[in-house]
Amino acid sequence: MSEDRTRGVALVTGASQGIGRAIAERLAREGWDLALVARRAEVLAEVIASLADSGVEAAAFPCDVADSSAVEETVHQVLERWGRIDALVNNAGISRDALLIRMKEEQWSQVLRTNLDGSYHFIRYVAPGMMKMRAGRIVNITSVIGQIGNAGQVNYAASKAGIIGLTLATARELAGRGITVNAVAPGFIETAMTQDLPESAVKELFERIPLRRLGQPEDVAALVSFLLSEDASYITGQVLNCDGGMVMG
Repeated sequence: MSEDRTRGVALVTGASQGIGRAIAERLAREGWDLALVARRAEVLAEVIASLADSGVEAAAFPCDVADSSAVEETVHQVLERWGRIDALVNNAGISRDALLIRMKEEQWSQVLRTNLDGSYHFIRYVAPGMMKMRAGRIVNITSVIGQIGNAGQVNYAASKAGIIGLTLATARELAGRGITVNAVAPGFIETAMTQDLPESAVKELFERIPLRRLGQPEDVAALVSFLLSEDASYITGQVLNCDGGMVMG
């Protein structure tokens, strides 16, 4: 991070709702300038408006993270505006659930292209600038599903497991340039992805979570905030679970 400023520039993908929005709000309170990425410009505009009183500079960059050329152009625009990217949070993700034998190829490829390829694209285009600065923070949002699997989510599980591998390999490649790369693995968090769960499913989840509650987006945002801070300068190549104790061992 820069030594002559109290805040840096953070690029957050999937920033229009849920965990991504909570991360944006947390970082804004901490003084980060924000480049917020999502598909829908109108929803990003709502997030930007909600941050108006935070005292930071925030800008929306509509982008399909699965499109390499669109990501390259987005990173170029962010660098044109601020001249640097100090932190990257790869949060954008989708799910297209179906049992393996019924899953269409498009359901498989959509999830892999957005969740895994999207993270790869942003790291690929953001890392060179960080390497020149010899500093930077990268946090990839994976999932406990990438660690333990889940019936009906082979595509989602594969994409999130891939993000773990991407994190570990990238951490090794970039450590020599002073860049840390870590992953956060949320458990079941109360977001749009989980709000339609039937009551019976929620009850079953409670039985699997020692803390007996679903997580909140703010729980994940707090952990991301820590990993972007100077307090985490000696932490890299780690997968930190935020799951109420669901996955232990």
